[in-house]
Amino acid sequence: MKAITIGILPQEQIRARMLAIAKGKLKPKAGDPRIWFTSMRSLAEVLSDENRALLKVISDTQPDSIAALATTTGRSPGNLSRTLKTMSNYGLVEMQSVNLRQVRPVAKAIEFRILTTA
Repeated sequence: MKAITIGILPQEQIRARMLAIAKGKLKPKAGDPRIWFTSMRSLAEVLSDENRALLKVISDTQPDSIAALATTTGRSPGNLSRTLKTMSNYGLVEMQSVNLRQVRPVAKAIEFRILTTA
C-alpha cells in the first residue's frame, strides 16, 4: 500500500488550482497531492490518532462489514459509520458494496505525506 500525499492550502487556492487543471493551464505532477485540506486543524481532526489507528485496523483485518469492524474495535456502528463516511469523502477509505444492505470499508493508505506552505 502506497503512502497518500495530502496537501494543505486555503480554500481559494485549492479552488484556483482545480480550475486551472480543468482549463488545462496546469498539469498536476505525479507526486502532487490528490487530497486537500484547508487547514492543519481540519487535517488533524480527520487523521487523529484514533482515526489513524482505525485505518490500521481496517488494513490489518480487512473486515467484511461495518458491523464486523465495530465488533473488532468496540465502537458503535453508528459512530463508526459517521467516521468512515468522513474519511471516505476525503478519499482515505473506500466503501465497497457487498450487497444491498452491506458495505465493507477498505483503507486506501495507512501512511501519509503531508505538504504545506507557511
